[in-house]
Amino acid sequence: MSKQTRKPVVILMADDDEDDVVLTRDALQEARVINEFHSVPDGEKLLQFLRHENDYANRKDLPLPGLILLDLNMPKMDGRTVLKIIKNDPDLRTIPVVVLTTSDAEEDIIRSYSLGVNSYIRKPVIFSAMVDLMKTLGTYWLEIVELPPA
Repeated sequence: MSKQTRKPVVILMADDDEDDVVLTRDALQEARVINEFHSVPDGEKLLQFLRHENDYANRKDLPLPGLILLDLNMPKMDGRTVLKIIKNDPDLRTIPVVVLTTSDAEEDIIRSYSLGVNSYIRKPVIFSAMVDLMKTLGTYWLEIVELPPA
């Protein structure tokens, strides 16, 4: 599919830290990655969004994402658990998941990849570094990679 005929990719971020969500949204805008962006505060809400349940039932306003940014350490259901559920669900497993977390623990990296994560990235703490990351992420996942149809 040529770049000109690509549909915009919806980005969904699961992170309980509202400051990180705002930082990511602002960095995406600064990087000129102008895609539809949604966020949820925990793994339970992420699954509800993906399954169009409860507050996320409106498929028209809340389409399935083409890319998930996933924090590992969240309340209710953490990123590790939700990653395992997503990658074991035939309807969801093809959605690329990028872990975006503060953890640099080797066990988190190994476990995330063993559960099927597509990329593991440590969150930058400086805004300019986050903008650079979002530019790179946008170029790779939204322009270079061929994603499965939604």
